[in-house]
Amino acid sequence: MKPVTYAAPTQPQPVSPAQPIRHPLPSDRWKPLEIIFWLLPLASFFLFPGYLVLISQMMIVGLFAVSLDLILGYAGIVSLGHAAFFGMGAYTAGLLSVHGWSEPISGLLIAAVVSGLFGFLVSFLVVRGQDLTRLMVTLGVGLMMYEAANKAAFLTGGVDGLSGVSMDKLFGVFEFDLYGKTAFFYSFGVLFIIFVLLRRMVNSPFGLGLIGIREGGKRMPAIGADVNKRLTVIFTVGAMVAGIAGALLAQTTQFVGLDSLSFARSAELMIILVLGGTGRLYGALIGALVFMLAQDYIAGLNPAYWQFWIGLLLIVIVLFARGGILGGAERLVSMTKNSAGNKEGKS
Repeated sequence: MKPVTYAAPTQPQPVSPAQPIRHPLPSDRWKPLEIIFWLLPLASFFLFPGYLVLISQMMIVGLFAVSLDLILGYAGIVSLGHAAFFGMGAYTAGLLSVHGWSEPISGLLIAAVVSGLFGFLVSFLVVRGQDLTRLMVTLGVGLMMYEAANKAAFLTGGVDGLSGVSMDKLFGVFEFDLYGKTAFFYSFGVLFIIFVLLRRMVNSPFGLGLIGIREGGKRMPAIGADVNKRLTVIFTVGAMVAGIAGALLAQTTQFVGLDSLSFARSAELMIILVLGGTGRLYGALIGALVFMLAQDYIAGLNPAYWQFWIGLLLIVIVLFARGGILGGAERLVSMTKNSAGNKEGKS
């Protein structure tokens, strides 16, 4: 009879803790189409030298539209009074110049701080409400700012506008000329720098948190996100960017009109975002380009009824290109790829 042998008990292997699943952030690399997009304004400087003033204003309006896209397209905050921050920045830069402070860069930064501070104060009234409350609060703030500037004619110039604005040479070298060359590169440089910073922000965890708030704000506190704090931050940033856009317009045109605070400017901004597409940043720039080109061309054909055709264009975009021009383009590309894939599968 063979002796029974017993195997030595094996030592239990230590169980390694489960590794947390990490979801990669959106790629922050620049795509070829993006590079081409930013080369187009530089090409327009040589191709359309007689339209530099118009192109500069397109870039400024595009920056203004980007500021609204931050709070509407990413955070879902509806605003009908965003022009209040635009006008705040414009009047800040203009008043600084009138009273002897004409250095452009510092004036731009001061306008950003003033507009951001005002936006921070207004945010406490906005972020705690729902869509209808936000509409009414932002609309009310915009109307109040417009009437305040109108009544303070001794300071703002009232309906006649703030005149006497003059700017020193940019970096002490480049003078603001009538042809708009300095204004063109100044506007392009500011737009590009701010866009790069905002592009990085919306692709960060903070930006993804904003999208989560937009899609389901009631669920975000369950993962420890402070919804009101995030909305306050993005609303303040949007106000700062709008103030920078307003200051740019005041510095490059050397005039500040009361219309910079008007409801019509806020309404036009909403139209621009609907045209281009919200929640993409580039949609704001493309919307500003299309809107201002259409406005300039149609107004030249028929100055009295150009708004009719703008309205028709808006209806067509809403009905047949949901998500704006960029949304329609994305669906068209997707349909083309699917069609090509189906043909390859059949073959």
